Order: sequence, then structure tokens, then C-alpha cells
Amino acid sequence: MFNKIIKRGGRKGQRTDGAEAAQRPAAPSSSSGGAGAPAPVTVNHASRASAPSPSSPTSPHVAPSALSANPASHPSPPLLEPLPLLRDVAAADRPGLLLRKLRLVAALFDFSDSLKHPREKEAKRQALLELVDYVQAPSPAANANAPVRLPENVQEALVAAISANIFRPLPPALHESAAAIDPGAAPDDEEEPYLDPSWPHLQLVYELLLRYIVSTDTDTKVAKRYVDHAVVLRLLDLFDSEDPREREYLKTVLHRIYGKFMVHRPFIRKAINNVFYRFIFETERHNGIGELLEILGSIINGFALPMKEEHKLFLSRALIPLHKPKSVAIYHQQLSYCIVQFVEKDYKLADTVIRGLLKYWPVTNCQKEVLFLGELEEVLEATQPAEFQRCMVPLFKQIGRCLNSSHFQVAERALFLWNNDHIVSLIAQNRSVIFPIIFEALERNIQSHWNQAVHGLTANVRKMFLDMDSELFEECQQQYIEKQARAKEMAEQRESAWRQLEAAAAKAAGDDMVLVN
Repeated sequence: MFNKIIKRGGRKGQRTDGAEAAQRPAAPSSSSGGAGAPAPVTVNHASRASAPSPSSPTSPHVAPSALSANPASHPSPPLLEPLPLLRDVAAADRPGLLLRKLRLVAALFDFSDSLKHPREKEAKRQALLELVDYVQAPSPAANANAPVRLPENVQEALVAAISANIFRPLPPALHESAAAIDPGAAPDDEEEPYLDPSWPHLQLVYELLLRYIVSTDTDTKVAKRYVDHAVVLRLLDLFDSEDPREREYLKTVLHRIYGKFMVHRPFIRKAINNVFYRFIFETERHNGIGELLEILGSIINGFALPMKEEHKLFLSRALIPLHKPKSVAIYHQQLSYCIVQFVEKDYKLADTVIRGLLKYWPVTNCQKEVLFLGELEEVLEATQPAEFQRCMVPLFKQIGRCLNSSHFQVAERALFLWNNDHIVSLIAQNRSVIFPIIFEALERNIQSHWNQAVHGLTANVRKMFLDMDSELFEECQQQYIEKQARAKEMAEQRESAWRQLEAAAAKAAGDDMVLVN
């Protein structure tokens, strides 16, 4: 009896082992008719998807046959293979060991469930850490007989493994999820950003990519075959990620690619242009506009003079229209920096920039108007007198409207322009044109604006005008008084005409006509 129990226990243990093996995710077969359980389905949200990953998103390992090919293209059963450390093997054997470790790195796991495949995830993490250390380590002293640290087939496998991890469909945006639940719900701008649960793992992958790009062992002539236009486009797609940590890494990686791969520079600029065009004229939703503008800020700073026509078109067709979307406040600081960089590089662009700001000047959004006034001050600081004269009439007509704004922050910010010495000097040089435009707005503020701070600032600007040119001030004041008298006279004439019409109508209709006073 005891022996039977022992035998049953042994068989039960074997079944348990088999059940555990069955719970491991089986890799999909390379052919459509292969046996085995089908791989789990990955939902690709069309509105947020990047280009599809070249590997299965569920297989934790790949086949040993992919030593020199894409390590993510041939999945295999998830059998952990103990691998030695790179420092423990001879230099001649490292390329082969690198390929084996990259096959492990190309394996993908579900990081939303911490209980799935913990050993495999830890093994992959350790492999990533070791690869990062290896790639960023300084090269040994030059030796003609020493093997190359990163042979071409290793670089190909490295980029393929990185691509398998980071190029993935992005989850639905918060506003898309809310719209699916309640189509009538308004988007909440104060929602917490989405934080990807797999970020601790993805951060190591991005770090590996960054170290590969900046490494002195990376030959651009070889690397450009793998870090190509397709990779650049897919990196740009990932800028729409809602995780700010990922966007920060993407910004650094793309900037380094732009700096190292000169052959890709025109394509990167054009691709960023296309992202902006789609954002401005189609979607008005994108999470990475600020990060892309930060990259462009440093790119614009390096433009050579005289500036190419391509760059001027980029300013007028992409950067200036970026003031149009409602969400401009999110990225306005970076946008303003890029705009000012253009004017500082070529002062002749000041007229184009100021007229562009006037074209997209907000009508009902007061907070956006305050941002525009701040940017306008920065642009005027870099503006020369000749360029200022070209646009001063429409500019100060708009500033006059801002002075009379019932929103005190708009009126206050417009009056702060007179605290800038350079702007005051430009105004003083052209006071005969500017005073008559501004004087009426100042008088209206003195007479009827509700805010005391605006009253005080207006009085200071008015006194500044008086001290600057008292004769012109008196002339403008006389013209304002005459204009007010004419307006009053016209109002009285209009009222008299209406009274005459009412009297004539009452006479024609007789006593049955009821007049409303």
C-alpha cells in the first residue's frame, strides 16, 4: 500500500511538471501549419499604433539559428541558457556571446503582470545591464590584431533587438479612453500622465541604444545601414507616448542621431516638419511637440548664415502656424525659444515673425493672449529699427486692443512692454506714428478701466509719452477731444433722427400705436 502511494506521488509530481511546462508561453511556429498552441493576440490600436514590431510580442526567446540575422524574427521555446559574462571570455569569442545575449534581449514579456516569467525577466535585465556596460566601455589601446569590439553582424543584431523592444503599439491615449466610455465627456487637462509599467526595462533598452549611438566604436558608415530612415520615422512615432520619461529619452536619442549621422539631417528635419503639419492641420493632439521643439532649438542654433531658403520656409510654414492650436500653452516656451533663435540669427525675419503672430493672435482666449505678448516682447528685443518700421502700424493697433482688454492680465502684460528699454527706444524713434494709435486706448483706460493696477500703469505710460514729446502729446490730446466731440455730435444726430422717425410713425398710425421708450 505504501509503495502504491509513493508511485502515485511520483506520477502526480510528473503531471505537475508537465502542467508547469504547459503554462510557459509557447513560441509561435514559423510556418502557418506548425503545431502548438496559438500565440496570444496583441490588440493594435489604430489611432495610436507605431509601425508593427518585427517580432512576436509574446515569445520570450528566439531561435539559435538567428546568430547573424534579425534576433527577433525566429522565436523558439523559452529555455533559459546560462551564459558566461563577457569579461570572462576571450576577445575572439565575444562576438558570438554578444549575439547569444542579444537573442535574449530580443525576447518580449508582459510587464503588467509581475508574476509572469520572473526568472526570464531578471535574466534579460542582467543581459541588458552587461551590454550597456560593454558598449559604453572605452576601447582598448589600438592593436592591429585585436578583433573589432562591435562587428557589423553584432551591430545589426543589436539594432534589431532594440527595435523589437521599443517599436510597439502605444496604448490608447487618455482622451481616447474617456471618449470611448463617455463620448460627451470633456477632456481633462490635469490628468496624471500615463506611466508605462515596463519602463524600468525599456529604460535599459533606450540606454543601450543611446550608448551605441554615442560610442566611439560605432562607425557611422556601417551604423547608418541599420539606424536608417525607417528607424528614424518609428522613433518619431514614439514621441506621441504619454510617458514623459520615454519622451525625454527619445529626445536625447534623436538629437544624438542628428549630431552623428550627417547624412540623416535633412530627412530628420523634413520628418519633424511632417509631424508638425499633421498636428496643426489634422489632429491638434500630440504628446511630444515640446520635446521635438527642444531638439529644433539646438538645431536652429547651429544654422549657418546666410540662412537657407529651406529653413525660412520651415519658420513660416511650420513654426509660426504652431501658434494656432488651442494647446499651444503646453509647448509655448520651447516654441518661443525657436522663434527668437530665428530672429537672432537673421534680424530680417522679425517682420515675418511679428506679422505671423498677428495672424494667429487669439480673440477670446486671454491666457493665450498673455503668452503671445510675452513672446512678442522677446522678438521685439531682437528687432532692428528698419524691420520694426515695416510692421509697427498693425502691431500697435493690436497692442492698443490689448490695452483696452477687460481681462486685467492682458492689459497689464501689454503695458509692461514699456518697461523694456529697447522697445521704448524703438517707440521713441517712431513716436509720430505710434502715439496717435495708442493715445486713444490710454485715455479709455484712464476713464473707464475697472482695475486699479491697470490705471496706475496706464498713467505711467501716459506720463512717459508726455515727457518724451509734449507737443505731440498735446496734439494727440486735442485730436482725441475733437474726435470725442464729433462722436457725441453724431450720437445726438442719430438719436434725433430716431425721434423724428418715431414721431412720424406715431402720427401715421394714430392713437393705436404704442411707443416703447
